[in-house]
Amino acid sequence: MAMDQINLSEAEWRRRLTPEQYHVLREAGTERAYAGALTDNKADGIYRCAACANELFDSADKYDSGSGWPSFTQPIAPDRVSDHSDHSHGMVRTETRCARCDSHLGHVFPDGPPPTGLRYCMNSIALEFRPRKG
Repeated sequence: MAMDQINLSEAEWRRRLTPEQYHVLREAGTERAYAGALTDNKADGIYRCAACANELFDSADKYDSGSGWPSFTQPIAPDRVSDHSDHSHGMVRTETRCARCDSHLGHVFPDGPPPTGLRYCMNSIALEFRPRKG
């Protein structure tokens, strides 16, 4: 079953998001390393897209990569994110976007720990943390 897509005008996104969120989520900006509120978060819960509340990452898959951004070994499910080739800033990287609303989240790199060997390096401002109930 495919996820319901959210397609809003840029004007609507500007109304819904703070200017900082808009810059990262809709213009593929990046927050400063170690500046994000969720970088050092160690609480148990779920990380959701700050633009559309799509559940993206589980705290069980979060680790300290030393990069200055929240890092995860994998998304909750492969269909929650989409990967795109990014040739900006004179580099070739793999951009990670929310599969529901196409918002920029960060990048994925092949230098993570087991079991996946991946490092989903996400912007804190692109995520919303919800503690696990129970």
